[in-house]
Amino acid sequence: MTGVPVIAADGATVTLGDTTLLAPTTFAVMPGELWCVTGSNGSGKTTLLRAFLGGRSLTAGSCSVRGEPATMAKPLHRRLVASLVEPIPVARDMTLREQVTLVAASWYGNTTHTTERADQVIERLGLASLGERFPHQVSSGQLQLFSLALTLVRPADVVLLDEPERHLDRHRVELVAALLTERARNGTAFLVATHEAALVEAADGRVELG
Repeated sequence: MTGVPVIAADGATVTLGDTTLLAPTTFAVMPGELWCVTGSNGSGKTTLLRAFLGGRSLTAGSCSVRGEPATMAKPLHRRLVASLVEPIPVARDMTLREQVTLVAASWYGNTTHTTERADQVIERLGLASLGERFPHQVSSGQLQLFSLALTLVRPADVVLLDEPERHLDRHRVELVAALLTERARNGTAFLVATHEAALVEAADGRVELG
């Protein structure tokens, strides 16, 4: 492997008293690679993702983004990293399309091109026919796709996802896998905690915990 990893863990460890939340973990993800984090419940998948967001302090080792310690306190880190690890707050009185467009505009500016970006992500995730609905008017699976749209519509060198397959049927999992693979080919690095075989099969690498 050549070049500089965009995401790297070097002996990353999290303990709480006598309990190990994340055993020492080491790996590196290059730009344009899709990696999956697998393991049983309680093995530390979400803890690892939170460490890359700076929301979980390490007991030992390090987690870095482009060679810098992972911390959302840094504006550059917030610019580089998009995530769906914690639930994304949504506006009850704005339609799905309005909210995805608003997120796109906050990063790209309010232009016609921005609207096209939002519509493209909505279309790719199978939400085009639901664009004028409000969050409380869609199913749990559709709400998960909407959360993915809010995450993927913005620019990012790194995308962290915690079980993006949640509430999705087989067809929609395949839609997500195809979109993540396509975006990885365009240079984005992905770290995805998952139990879904289709996502693991599409991955360039795998971190097995537990």
